[in-house]
Amino acid sequence: MGKLVFIVDDEQAISKLLTYWVKDKWKYDTEVFSNGEDVLRRLTVKPDLILLDIMLPGMDGIEVLKKVKQFDENIPVIMLSAQGSIEVAVDALRLGAFDYFPKPIDIQRLEPAIKNAIKNYELTKELENLKENVKREYSFDNIISADGKMQDVFKLVSKVLNNEITVLIHGESGTGKELIARAIHYNGRRKDKPFIVVNCASIPRELLESELFGHEKGSFTGAYQKKLGKFELANGGTIFLDEVGELEMMLQAKLLRVIQEREFERVGGTELIKTDVRIISATNRDLKHAVENKEFREDLFYRLNSFPIVVPPLRQRKGDILVLAQNFLINFNNKLGKNVKGFSKKALKLIYDYNWPGNVREMENMIERCLIICEKDTIDIDDLPSHIRTAEPANNADFSTALFSDDNIVPFERLKEESIRHALKVTNGNIVEAAKKLQLGRATIYRLMEKYNIENRSFE
Repeated sequence: MGKLVFIVDDEQAISKLLTYWVKDKWKYDTEVFSNGEDVLRRLTVKPDLILLDIMLPGMDGIEVLKKVKQFDENIPVIMLSAQGSIEVAVDALRLGAFDYFPKPIDIQRLEPAIKNAIKNYELTKELENLKENVKREYSFDNIISADGKMQDVFKLVSKVLNNEITVLIHGESGTGKELIARAIHYNGRRKDKPFIVVNCASIPRELLESELFGHEKGSFTGAYQKKLGKFELANGGTIFLDEVGELEMMLQAKLLRVIQEREFERVGGTELIKTDVRIISATNRDLKHAVENKEFREDLFYRLNSFPIVVPPLRQRKGDILVLAQNFLINFNNKLGKNVKGFSKKALKLIYDYNWPGNVREMENMIERCLIICEKDTIDIDDLPSHIRTAEPANNADFSTALFSDDNIVPFERLKEESIRHALKVTNGNIVEAAKKLQLGRATIYRLMEKYNIENRSFE
């Protein structure tokens, strides 16, 4: 099974019996120790479970348990003792032991306890890995951009990571507002707490109050039990109010109170509930115009807009189009099991000239569609949707015509260079990991780094 159990007992007969059951009967790997000092020195291998006797020579089992929990609080420890007193058992469990068994040991009860402890530890490690993957996914290094306008956005974002100022992200649909909000949360001081998303435009107005603030049992037809709202679920973390401009006036007033007083009442309730959340909002509306038209509260607007961040549309950040296209190509090659190597020059020119009204989200969907229908190793004009093939050229058409001329290969070279630089940045200069991300051989990475004068030490 590949799971490792440490057996710690100075009685040789007990150690042999436990080894027989754990290793020979239940098929776990084992290591046996006769004292606490030796097992503590061996902790770096991270066992999946420790069976620990309390009465040991030198350092007793309770002291060993404390030190194990200081090293890694998640490693499960089952305590064994000939004393059999309730006080000893309570003390062990209070210090973090997974379970306690008096001697002589009931093997029939020990087996399920071992299996449950190991399974619980496995789930804990999976959860920790998931948290780390989420943090890594939303680090700034993984937000793809080569355009100066987005670099300015990142500079603003870096200013709000470790303070509690209320942030309002402005931008068209599909520009990546939620990605920016997640980056703020997962790189800030609340990164280990919940990140709760509420799309204010997608939830019916009559249900949105309950969704945000919860409700008491019987507060309205269908309220068969008490429900916690998003503000309670996000306590200690961040709540992201997407399309906040769609809130009706009554809810705007209640939200203002939450921001000012850090408290609210559930629907149908009278109890004041305190909340500690960071509020990040986003909108694709012109809220100043909405304030002028009496559609949005002026006082709420200024509280939400304490620190505005404007995410420019893709058509205004042409420097990102080629880099994003290449990144989506790599991602969907992996996802779909394809091996499409790139774009034809004519297809790339159409992608570059297109206005992208749906922004980054539209491009992502388009590239996935292209890879699904592409039957060659290069995406060509015929693989692009008809509305892109027939679209009117943007204002930069003259520039792009020169950029993509037959004797000019700058776009392809730029795609390669930017992709390599980004992969090295994300992996802190690790050539092996960068090669895996780009699905290239290490020799190719080295050759292209030399070609583009990329120095690896600048990424370390």
